Amino acid sequence: MAGDVSQGERRLRQITDTIPAHIAYFDGDWVFRYGNRRYAEWFGTTSDAMTGRTVAEVIGPEVFAKVEASVGRALAGEEVTYEYSMTRSCGEVLYARSTLLPDFGVDGRVVGCYVHAVDITEQRRTYEALAQAQKMEAIGQLTGGLAHDFNNMLTVVMGSLNGLADALGEHPAVPTYVEPAIAAATAGAALIKRLLAFSRQQPIDPRPVEINEVVHGMSRLIRRSLPSNITISTITHEAELEALTDPCQLESALLNLALNARDAMPQGGELRIDCTLQPLDADAAASLELAPGNYVQIAVSDNGTGMDGETLARVFEPFFTTKEFGIGSGLGMAMVYGFIRQSGGGVRIRSRQAVGTTVALLLPQASVPTRCTPSRSNPDVADESRLVLLVEDDDKVREVVRKQLSALGYVVLEAESGHEAADMIENIPAIQLVLSDIVMPGGMDGRALARFVRRFRPALPVVLMSGYAHASRPALEQPAFQVLDKPFSQQALADMLLRAFADGART
Repeated sequence: MAGDVSQGERRLRQITDTIPAHIAYFDGDWVFRYGNRRYAEWFGTTSDAMTGRTVAEVIGPEVFAKVEASVGRALAGEEVTYEYSMTRSCGEVLYARSTLLPDFGVDGRVVGCYVHAVDITEQRRTYEALAQAQKMEAIGQLTGGLAHDFNNMLTVVMGSLNGLADALGEHPAVPTYVEPAIAAATAGAALIKRLLAFSRQQPIDPRPVEINEVVHGMSRLIRRSLPSNITISTITHEAELEALTDPCQLESALLNLALNARDAMPQGGELRIDCTLQPLDADAAASLELAPGNYVQIAVSDNGTGMDGETLARVFEPFFTTKEFGIGSGLGMAMVYGFIRQSGGGVRIRSRQAVGTTVALLLPQASVPTRCTPSRSNPDVADESRLVLLVEDDDKVREVVRKQLSALGYVVLEAESGHEAADMIENIPAIQLVLSDIVMPGGMDGRALARFVRRFRPALPVVLMSGYAHASRPALEQPAFQVLDKPFSQQALADMLLRAFADGART
């Protein structure tokens, strides 16, 4: 008979060890009397080793502090369900949902508790990814809606200030008042682009980039930004690492991560940038919402203060910061995340308090290694015989751009709507280029006008101006149409028009 009981117990243990749940039992003295294999492995032990040990000893002080009150309620006779997180030694954060069921004796008193828990880590990660996507969509809609009007304002401000600087010449007021105002307006335009990059609405310029060159180049700049008590080291595991990314945005992301690491090491430490080729299998890629394949990984590590679980969970939220008011905007990590996701990559982050933080940027490997040096135009003064049709519904923006065109030597015709511009194109054959805003009321926006030009006068160059990222994307699908982002300088306008004329001459 005893053998039958032993066989039954073994069968019961086999069943409980097999089912996908964490099952345990502890008595009224908070001492474990049983734990199945999954429960024991969850806390890094074995079923035999945890038996006879207290709850606090088995689950550790971090988890015990979170669940102690719930255990007390369960031993008082209440069925309790709660969720908790714990951090593995490698820095990975795990989540579980646990239910405690009181075990009542024959006298009605609680003699122990049954534990049923499940691993909800993947569920939480999916929820957090969805929440992050919703936040990005919300701020993207807000930013995208403001970008057009804000960039129109900056176009007027920057154009007027540049015109004032030209008019004043060597006047001492230019460096004292005008140049700082131009710099502030330029910074405002850059901020809008960074916000749009976070929301994945700012078009980026991805190209094959040799990552080792970028990192080594940035390390020299970063070194000048770090105090003497912080050392920096760069390590590469491959002779050549080419990734498809926007090099300017990547440099900005690396600088942002380095400055965050500096702030996390007030007493000094080491900043390490590690570059390697990282293959992702199906499971690893799915956790980052990427396709399996080879990615170039840039890991930025520090041995600073690290982050707790709550901070780590919110690190990519826009406007979330642990710094004092006025010191941090809370946009840095959000923008890094947005840029990497927009580039077709992913971000891994691991952090432990008093140990440090590692942020790993994964970028798609460039399929064809290519070295290219961007050509820089050297624009001359425009041919005065060239007639440009300027199409812009905002009269202030139109006035500023007209002055810029006139200063460059172009003859300018103006239209304030797409329909008016189409009539002029049909009836004035002397028009040699169309410069049009994209977002315009009246049923014919810049894209529609560009399509009209392509049908009616295929050789007529068209340049589209955009202060709104959503509007510029469809235009980019038409390779014959150049797109000039607002706000722009007179030099940028000159470069774009000469490029458009040159492209038109080749067609």
